[in-house]
Amino acid sequence: MPVVQMFMLAMIAFAVILILYFVPIGMWIQGIVSLGLGRIRIVDLIRMRLRKISPRLVTDGVINLHKAGLVTIATDMLETHYLAGGNIQNIVDAMIAANKANIPLTFETATAIDLAGRDVKEAVQTSVYPKVIDVPQKGYLAAVAKDGIELKARARVTVRTNIPGLIGGATDETIIARVGEGIVSAIGSSNNYTAVLENPDNISRTVLEKGLDAGTAFEILSIDIADLDVGKNIGASLQADQAEADLRVAQARAETRRAMAVAEEQEMTARTQEMKATVVAAEAEVPKAMAQAFRDGNLGIMDYYKMENIKSDTGMRDAIADSDSDSDSSDDNPVENN
Repeated sequence: MPVVQMFMLAMIAFAVILILYFVPIGMWIQGIVSLGLGRIRIVDLIRMRLRKISPRLVTDGVINLHKAGLVTIATDMLETHYLAGGNIQNIVDAMIAANKANIPLTFETATAIDLAGRDVKEAVQTSVYPKVIDVPQKGYLAAVAKDGIELKARARVTVRTNIPGLIGGATDETIIARVGEGIVSAIGSSNNYTAVLENPDNISRTVLEKGLDAGTAFEILSIDIADLDVGKNIGASLQADQAEADLRVAQARAETRRAMAVAEEQEMTARTQEMKATVVAAEAEVPKAMAQAFRDGNLGIMDYYKMENIKSDTGMRDAIADSDSDSDSSDDNPVENN
């Protein structure tokens, strides 16, 4: 008998715990005390348990919203957003902050922003307290003026959130890219770098007038040039590189002409040797022709001796002429003779 009683007590205790889990009486009483009877029904709390929705999260959210004056938001609206994968706590905080700051933000817009993956709470905070974006985030923007001098700039862009533009609007990375492009364009259109250094605010005005925040989730309030330094003389470097390239081209062309001249000289030398070989071959035919003339009877012995005498006279005259030319050259250079 005691065993049966203990079993019955255990079953009763389990049933009570199960009922208290599915019927959160404490949260229902809290809703009645905070909002009055009928705002949060016990049936709604039981339905949340069955649909695996946190009753505590929804109950606290509805109570906070109603206390802030947002009485049009009911429990089923928060339940739907929770089942869609939204962040109820962020929605509640953003709605309360926007209401206190007089920022027009409907529940539908807030839930759409949250489901799009944006932090709606941070968006409302940025609308109240604008944030500053460094352009670029690291390092400097390098741009070249028309006179060839490089300038390195760094800007700080003050923006605030454009809440309607959060749905489908570009992020701060687009702001950074557009502002950087505008600064480079403004410096590049300057005639000289001194004009930029004297009036850096001209860059800010020029960039701000382009409406770079169109299609983004932010509204640009101001663009301030935080740092502006002088870099390299890019124009002179390019001219030096061009001159060096022209010199290399000229050297290559001169080398080509020299190689062609050497090849032509070698070709002429080969032709000369070829002609000499032809002459030697022709001279070698002379004795053969004379022997043939002797055999044919066209050349006599006296004719041969006369030819030899003429050759000897010619050799003697050449020797005398060479000796006379050597003596004349020695007379023209007496210092060398001494």
